[in-house]
Amino acid sequence: MKLSAIVFILVFSLNSFAQNIPAYKVFTGEGKKADYEDILKAAKKTDVIFFGELHDNPIVHWLELELTKSLFAAKGRSLILAAEMFETDNQLLIDEYFAGLIKETSFESEVRLWKNYRTDYKPLLNFAKQNELKFVASNIPRRYASVVSGGGFEALQKVSAEGLKYIAPLPVEYDPELACYKDMLSMGSEIGGKMDKKISDNLPKAQAIKDATMAKSITYYWSPGQVVIHFNGSYHSDRHMGIIWYLNKYNPTIKVVTIASVLQDDIEKMDDEYKGTADFIIAIPTSMTRTYK
Repeated sequence: MKLSAIVFILVFSLNSFAQNIPAYKVFTGEGKKADYEDILKAAKKTDVIFFGELHDNPIVHWLELELTKSLFAAKGRSLILAAEMFETDNQLLIDEYFAGLIKETSFESEVRLWKNYRTDYKPLLNFAKQNELKFVASNIPRRYASVVSGGGFEALQKVSAEGLKYIAPLPVEYDPELACYKDMLSMGSEIGGKMDKKISDNLPKAQAIKDATMAKSITYYWSPGQVVIHFNGSYHSDRHMGIIWYLNKYNPTIKVVTIASVLQDDIEKMDDEYKGTADFIIAIPTSMTRTYK
């Protein structure tokens, strides 16, 4: 047998094998099978898409970029990108970088970048810059989230008027019975003696001030006719809680579509525990490689 024929057979076999190992599957919130086109179709008809990610998952980050490209092809410059990974007091740096006022090296040295920025979030930022799209730094500066985790919402009263510009308006409404915060409180209690009770009680409040600030950032930059795709950890938007709970407080007319990312040993069927997590659930094999550890 000729070498070329052997190579052809080998490549064909490998391709066939790879096709039987899907990298992800899409389901509706009810657990019915869906696909990428279903997500895109829904995203085109809404105001805000919350892409709930697993921060260290390469499949999720690839899909985020692909969905951004698809939405841009449909919506053009009415598309806005926003992300938990960038903090509100860094908005000026993003704007100056996009305007060509400061160099990339200056931007990256001054912005508080996540450790997986270059592989996972830089492609999104670059896409927005190249296509002249607004990129919103939506999250609260981490120093103020730390203030809340240490002293509760009342500790924010010490923040200057200048600093308060980067935070959701005070006083922040807070529902400790909301499942996403109640679960965090339970987690803090389980830690027991390893964590001061006052700090553990404030953990969900620190999460809430993040959610409130991200919701406020979205409402500030969004206007009718525009579409925002917001990238955040799934827990910030799962079950239409977190950011969306606050978004409904600030502007209940905004329509949303939510996406959640989950890991499963078997992705042919969505696990029952994830039903209702989001409008669309992306199931990814637990064996998938990670972008960082």
